[in-house]
Amino acid sequence: MKHRVVALVGPSQEMYPVTCASAVFGDHGPDIPQLYDFRLCTEHPGPITTTIGADIIVNNGLETLAEADTILIAGWCPEPEISTKLSEAILTAHHRGARIIAICSGIHIPASLGLLDGRNAATHWELTGELGRRYPRIHADATVLYVDHGDVATAGASATTVDLCLNQVRRDHGAALAMRIGRQLSTAPHREGRQRQYPALPTTGPIPDSLAPLLDWITANLNQRLTLEDMATRSGMSPRTLSRHFAEQLGISPGRWLLDRRIATTRALLEETDLPIETIAQRVGLSSAINLRRRFHNALNTTPAAYRRSFR
Repeated sequence: MKHRVVALVGPSQEMYPVTCASAVFGDHGPDIPQLYDFRLCTEHPGPITTTIGADIIVNNGLETLAEADTILIAGWCPEPEISTKLSEAILTAHHRGARIIAICSGIHIPASLGLLDGRNAATHWELTGELGRRYPRIHADATVLYVDHGDVATAGASATTVDLCLNQVRRDHGAALAMRIGRQLSTAPHREGRQRQYPALPTTGPIPDSLAPLLDWITANLNQRLTLEDMATRSGMSPRTLSRHFAEQLGISPGRWLLDRRIATTRALLEETDLPIETIAQRVGLSSAINLRRRFHNALNTTPAAYRRSFR
């Protein structure tokens, strides 16, 4: 049975995170397995106003949440207060094991229901003060892209929807399927939740150009021995400047990002192929099976062989 994803929408709905989620959980053609069923619901079925200047018609009511495996809350106006009917529907779904994904201001719903008490939650930097006043038991973090606790996940900004949804695919079906969907959508390489939401503005000079071309080049050359100097030369920056841009835009060092990418590709190869560990090590640029095993264990606290047995 397909995993049922239900997006809960309301008045003045921002459509961008809804369409991003549908792009990840929707139909990707005959070459990629369709393992999710995506639909919309609302508390009051019928026309729903949106921020794009056109209404949408949503026919499904809150009874749809009773069948949901994942409930996506793609933004929410905190006023008026959440109705008792809506609260009960979400709590009942959560108690039976449904996963809650809250995007940007959608955090108001799980926060008001106490599902984030004592937990870290990714929040948009503009909402941090309001959330602190309303829900003092939540540890709001405006510096990360998303936080995933398994049963509840939060994304700070609408543009992070694809990252968080791909992370859900990765949890459900492994890195290989998530990477295939990401490649079809032409998204940037996998971004960990701990990466920053937005770059800090420089004090002088222009805002730095996107690192995307360099990241694509690194991904295409993972089998090579890449040094900080190689990456700096490719980007036309000094090693020191490149390191600063990585810290500002991604929140991690170039070496850390490169290693994370090597590990992600290793996971995909372990899941999709029967290649020997030594061959995988060469393909991802970790030089030897011994080095791959050591790096893999440090990152995931398991061995490549055990990982393959679990996910194949």
